[in-house]
Amino acid sequence: MKEVTDMAAKLMAASALTAPKAAGKDFLEITVITDEGDLKRIAEKMKEYASDSTNEAYWLRDASNIENSDALLLVGLRESLAAGYDCGGCGYLSCSEFSKNRKIREKKMGYSGPHCIMRMMDIGVALSSAAKTASLLNIDNRVQQRVGAAARALELTKADAVMGIPISISGKSIYYDRKAPAKH
Repeated sequence: MKEVTDMAAKLMAASALTAPKAAGKDFLEITVITDEGDLKRIAEKMKEYASDSTNEAYWLRDASNIENSDALLLVGLRESLAAGYDCGGCGYLSCSEFSKNRKIREKKMGYSGPHCIMRMMDIGVALSSAAKTASLLNIDNRVQQRVGAAARALELTKADAVMGIPISISGKSIYYDRKAPAKH
């Protein structure tokens, strides 16, 4: 099944790459991870982050998913520019005001930012396209946010904001009916 998940991850990457993007400009970085060692390193980094988080149980749950996955697709935003729509979604009145005043900040266990909302939607559309491809192939998958922080920390991607879709083939999806984290 390893060959199947590797190919599925590549087909998902193609779906993410060809997904529509704001103003037809591509600022996405798409990475396929199929190496078991890299998946384990990501899971370990997620476990390491867990104790520093107010959502420790969720980090541990998601790390377990990554540990038991066959492949991972990362979709991130890199060196993005404002889309030019002057929509105000970023909190500024115009894209030029956003670009002029934008001060990128790094957050441990997360992303850098702020980013243009249209570019962030590009990530969402790409992730949705990739997840749909996995679904059409009957490959178990789940979009995850925390995996991106770990992949960034390990420099498996240079993207500023990253989310991932781990995939697995087994008799029962490992991504649903997961153990609920302990209440805080």
